[in-house]
Amino acid sequence: MVSLGMAVAGRMTGKVFEPVDPQTRTFYAELRPISDDHVPEALAVSGLDRETLIREGRDPAEAMREAAAWIRDACGNSTPVLAAYPLSYDWMWIYWYFMRFAGASPFGHSRCIDMKTLYAAKAGVPIGWATKRQMPRHLLSQRPHTHNALDDAIEQAELLQNLMALTPHPSPAPEAP
Repeated sequence: MVSLGMAVAGRMTGKVFEPVDPQTRTFYAELRPISDDHVPEALAVSGLDRETLIREGRDPAEAMREAAAWIRDACGNSTPVLAAYPLSYDWMWIYWYFMRFAGASPFGHSRCIDMKTLYAAKAGVPIGWATKRQMPRHLLSQRPHTHNALDDAIEQAELLQNLMALTPHPSPAPEAP
């Protein structure tokens, strides 16, 4: 993981999701690489330079401890939940880095939500159809997808807000026995 960006999308008050401007509470860190093993093409997507990260990137332990403290402060008495699209990719890195470098994950082992699955469930479509290309445009953030971790976190926070406001597709009535 070369960078970590997070933004607060909102809070659950009882069963009600209360969105907040995701630009108001953010966290960003560029991390010093932890090994020489890397995929140059994958690094290029981030727009970050490996040599610069080696020289100037934050120590992962320091950055992850600071990220955990930021999450505690941002959440207050609320329970933090990591939301991502797709969750499986972001979760495996973020969880591993928290466990390895901070000793614990502020999200526990499972307080996370996959926005792809959330959309599929609310829209009543198969998971294979739950792609951003097939989502109605009004659900997507209007921000450009830059692959900068903070920009992407804000973009994903807006997607979560829109998905939380989406009225669930009515499920068919069960058939009588």
